[in-house]
Order: sequence, then structure tokens, then C-alpha cells
Amino acid sequence: MLSDIERKVLRIIANFSVGRRRTPTVDELCVKTGRTRSGVMEILEALAREEYIEWEQSRPDDIKLLEAWERKETSKWGGR
Repeated sequence: MLSDIERKVLRIIANFSVGRRRTPTVDELCVKTGRTRSGVMEILEALAREEYIEWEQSRPDDIKLLEAWERKETSKWGGR
């Protein structure tokens, strides 16, 4: 399950890529989220670890969106 800020950044990346036909830079994400560069880098790292994006810290502005929406968590009891 994504945190609120991770979900927000994922939506920014998805909406940005649809509207501008490219993904935002780390600096653009800093402006849109109000976070520091290191804070945004941590969020991108978490999204990459969860496989919502492909991203490497060595190339911070090269973000590839894999999944635009948060996955639904299923209960181990089969409910919602």
C-alpha cells in the first residue's frame, strides 16, 4: 500500500505524462509536491521498489511509468 505522498507523486507522473507526453523531472516534482530533492528521490526510490515506475538514482530525470494507479490490496480472507 502506498503512502499518501507516494500516491500523489505517482498521479503527478501519470497526469504529467499524458498532458505533456513526457515524465516530469525531479525538479518539477519538487515544485509540484513542495518536497526537497532528496525527499522526492526517496519517494521515487519507493515507487521503483514497488514496481510502479522504472527509475535509477544515477539517472534521476529518466522515469518510466509502469503502472499509473495504486494496486488494490486484497484481504487474506477474500474480502475487501
